[in-house]
Amino acid sequence: MERERKFLVDRLPDDLGPAVAIRQGYLALDGNVQVRVRRADNECTLTVKGGRGRDRTEVETTITVEQFDDLWPLTEGRRIEKARHRVPLVDGLTAEVDLYAAAHAGLQVVEVEFPENADPDAFVPLPWFGRDVTDDARYSNADLATAGESPH
Repeated sequence: MERERKFLVDRLPDDLGPAVAIRQGYLALDGNVQVRVRRADNECTLTVKGGRGRDRTEVETTITVEQFDDLWPLTEGRRIEKARHRVPLVDGLTAEVDLYAAAHAGLQVVEVEFPENADPDAFVPLPWFGRDVTDDARYSNADLATAGESPH
């Protein structure tokens, strides 16, 4: 189970730290079920997600770079590129700041994932967090991957 909240970024924090380049493409999109491949530097995964919003089913498995390269062409027309920065927060949480590229250049989003026993609604966003878009499907990576332009 994945529990998260997603926000637009009003202003980037000073302590972003290094970025990880991410290429992500969708093999299948069927309603609220998604199958994607992701390459983050040299770490590759195949992920199945079900549901939308705060609580979602997520099953992820590691794949080889060769497997990613074999599957990548099947994602044409359903891709995103972004740089991800991880910013440590209180209580062991991490803010994942995504700076999108290509068709979504300029879009800046921050996600915070929560343990299963935590209440995501109890989280108080930091001053640099912007509008909460957790339940706005236009900001899901799957929707962004198929949209011609960003909703911002």
